[in-house]
Amino acid sequence: MISKSDKIFVAGHRGLVGSALVRTLRAKGYENLLLKTHSELDLMNQAAVEAFFQAEKPDAVILAAAKVGGIGANSAYPVEFIAENLVIETNVIRAAYAAGTMKMLFLGSSCIYPRLAPQPINEESLLTGPLEETNAPYAVAKIAGLTMCDAYNKQYGTQYVSVMPTNLYGPGDNFDLEKSHVIPAIMRKMHDAKIVSAPSVTLWGTGKALREFLYVDDLAEACVFLLERGFSGLINIGCGEDMTIADLAVKIATAVGYAGSIEFDAIKPDGTPRKLLDVSKLTALGWKPTVGLEEGLKRAYEWFLANPPKR
Repeated sequence: MISKSDKIFVAGHRGLVGSALVRTLRAKGYENLLLKTHSELDLMNQAAVEAFFQAEKPDAVILAAAKVGGIGANSAYPVEFIAENLVIETNVIRAAYAAGTMKMLFLGSSCIYPRLAPQPINEESLLTGPLEETNAPYAVAKIAGLTMCDAYNKQYGTQYVSVMPTNLYGPGDNFDLEKSHVIPAIMRKMHDAKIVSAPSVTLWGTGKALREFLYVDDLAEACVFLLERGFSGLINIGCGEDMTIADLAVKIATAVGYAGSIEFDAIKPDGTPRKLLDVSKLTALGWKPTVGLEEGLKRAYEWFLANPPKR
């Protein structure tokens, strides 16, 4: 269990998840946060990571640093997605334990589960079938990370929890059309279309794929909830509801104020047909999300308008 006096290293504090975790921790009274930018600490540099941990000896680590991207980026850069993530998590987890850090939260992804896993997907579905091909390298890296955390728990009695969040969105998201996930990608396309009064936008896939979405600050709340209770092992984090990408696109159009038509390019991949998480384990502990999709999309678009991406 973490306490207010703990020194907590948040790796990746500038990203979508990391920044939400910092906001949430500070709002709850956690002030002893250890934050390092990439220029201050390169997590791919093993010697630098080991020296950092030996010098700082944090009480807890939140490993939110990772190379992430949407279906396009995963398809274009599979080597980087497996290699860089393996290096980051190996460096951090090993150095943390060597420095005496017994508490850690490892951020995984729902893409670790088999492409055709029974829905909703429970934690026991891990490694029961083939992965989705478009993001298999990233998924394998995340599976390695959670397996490493589990191994440390078994061999050394650590309290390392691996959380598997569903699709995330919100303040701090990446709206680069080549690298972004589905919500920011669609939001950016519709915003740009609205600005030039384009009559239509074309989105990837058929629109029939089903996805679940969680506002990133809700994820951060769940992570702190688990850390405060000393939970260890693997656990899903989501809202327990999904929808088609076509229905999602309509909701994003409403949030953006885009009135044109929405078309789909079925030549482009859909990815996994459906990916709904079974969150009964988390719900049984007493946690539920508080931000609905419509409100979350509104907040995400407001953040986008206040933080326009570089063109």
